[in-house]
Amino acid sequence: MKRLVLLVGLGLGLSLGLSAHAAPMRWADIRDGSLYLQADRPDTLTVRWVPAWQAQANEEQLYLLDGQGNLKGQRQIAANETRGSQSWPLAPSAASYRLEIPGYSFRRYQVEHDERTVALFAPAKVHFSAETRDGDELYFKVAPFEHAVLAGKFHGGVTALQAQRVADGKQLNLALKPYRGYWQFDQVALPTDSVEQVWRLRLQDSGKVAFWLDGTANLFAQNPQQLKPLRQDDGQTRLTLHAQVVGRTPNLGIALPYVSPPPSSYSVLDALKPRAASYYSFVDVTAKKPQFENSFRQLYQDRFGITQDITLLAGTQRKADLHADVVSNAGLDAWLAATRALGSKGLHYIAFADEPNLNYPDFASYQTLFNSMARQVHGDPANFKAGVRIAMPASSRLINGPFADNAADKRGIDWARRLLSESGDKIDALAWHEWMIRNLLATRVYRDSVRRAAELVGLDQHGRPRKALLLDQTNISSGSSLSPYDQETHFASLWWASVVINSAQDGLLDMLNWFQAADEPDYPKGMLRVVGDDRFELKPVGLAQQFIQQHWLDNVLRLDNDAFEVDVLAMSAQKQRGLLGVNKGTRMQHVSLGGEKSLCPLSKGVLVYFGADSRSQPATYRCQQGRVSFEVPGETLFALSWSAS
Repeated sequence: MKRLVLLVGLGLGLSLGLSAHAAPMRWADIRDGSLYLQADRPDTLTVRWVPAWQAQANEEQLYLLDGQGNLKGQRQIAANETRGSQSWPLAPSAASYRLEIPGYSFRRYQVEHDERTVALFAPAKVHFSAETRDGDELYFKVAPFEHAVLAGKFHGGVTALQAQRVADGKQLNLALKPYRGYWQFDQVALPTDSVEQVWRLRLQDSGKVAFWLDGTANLFAQNPQQLKPLRQDDGQTRLTLHAQVVGRTPNLGIALPYVSPPPSSYSVLDALKPRAASYYSFVDVTAKKPQFENSFRQLYQDRFGITQDITLLAGTQRKADLHADVVSNAGLDAWLAATRALGSKGLHYIAFADEPNLNYPDFASYQTLFNSMARQVHGDPANFKAGVRIAMPASSRLINGPFADNAADKRGIDWARRLLSESGDKIDALAWHEWMIRNLLATRVYRDSVRRAAELVGLDQHGRPRKALLLDQTNISSGSSLSPYDQETHFASLWWASVVINSAQDGLLDMLNWFQAADEPDYPKGMLRVVGDDRFELKPVGLAQQFIQQHWLDNVLRLDNDAFEVDVLAMSAQKQRGLLGVNKGTRMQHVSLGGEKSLCPLSKGVLVYFGADSRSQPATYRCQQGRVSFEVPGETLFALSWSAS
């Protein structure tokens, strides 16, 4: 860096601070990304944080992995811990540690380590990864014959990227422009060369920044000497299966459109095999046309076999803050009549607003609507006989607050706790939506949220939640804040598999729904897309859902798993046994499965992989000394099935 003094303590840049006495290397204001660290002598890694926005409403996590992908440190940051620090020792290693700062982050993280420790920063793509000062510089390299692309997105801060080739001073400038679509960004191709080239990257203007590389390693250093090869050794995953059934697997579903889908979409919807669904009901529509929804709701039930669903009452034009007025009451009456007409098949949950903690000014305003509509539902015993159940509060996120000012007063779990204490006898289910857990390592947050939801409603004598738990909408990002690197690639497959496994792990959840079924122009976040004239195809995440459903069984078995980068769910159905897993890391994982008794020989055992080509491929396993072993390539889903003796 040209600046020799950096005001890191003030959080004023993503930079290297050096003095004449070789001060520690510092990174400031990271919001989303990975820092790979390779020490040649004992070092101490120190992370400090300060609030960025709504930190007091949001818990966060930091993860430190060693060079084999083992979890060496985890820091759970409480919502009220808006400022703090964490230190971990780094042992000398030929393979790189990985510090993970998962986005979306509500804090600014400042990292410090010894200047001799090699440090490489991997920023998020499209989403902003840091906050910087005008003129901050980093370095990257491009290997021979690589077709590298430098990309960036304007997030209201940095307005341009300047890349200069160190060897000859050749310079490229990339202006970052505002776009209507969040997923749109700017990029420039770098010249290809027959020898390795080092480039200096300069960030122009201050504030939030998104910058990254395609076609080459997405890694940046604070000086050229730090641009060393990144080494990640193979990992070891040891699993122990138990006979204990801990609960049932949730029904996996999708949010379905407010129309009858065209017949040309039936085959792709059949491939997804939804067992649950999320719907909207627009009260201003049904107040005028009470039977408007009857035909497509009947179709979804009879043609696609969906008998567990949840409906969110709302209005057209994305109106979510309903009031107990004539229109809303008439709309609810129309929905209840349509549900009774379905013939009492299954359970039909109703939530009286969409994400009230995000859309209502305060709890009291929502409570007024809830009490009025709960009386309306319970006023006719025929509704309960038809399978109508009340779910609440269908909040935007559960443990953490919504993306709104004063979020600390609007956490979903707090609103749910108040409703349960005041109107618990009127409530049948706890529902919520989970957004913005964009990091593959952070998806374990889903397991934690389900556990805490179960603690909130309590367990019955059979160990089941006293109220059904419905995670009825989720996706990598909320609204239209989407990245094509997330939504259109194998990343979404890895993410969804990990979310499914973590959410189902304790057998407590009843429903888990991806939002939404099909891409829309402003919300390309579906499991399927339209191609050509009225034709549909599954996106990578849809193909992954098909793979998951093919190996989905009824019950969850207890499974011990010592790995951090590999998520695995054990299931059973009568004599069938199965593992569904995902290797989220890039390294090869050597998996070993044992049980309370010998698993060998594995009766009718079949192992399949699902990789970046979105196809199932048979694989081989070994069975010796009572244990099953196999290797799973990086970024791969896998399923092992067999018959119990």
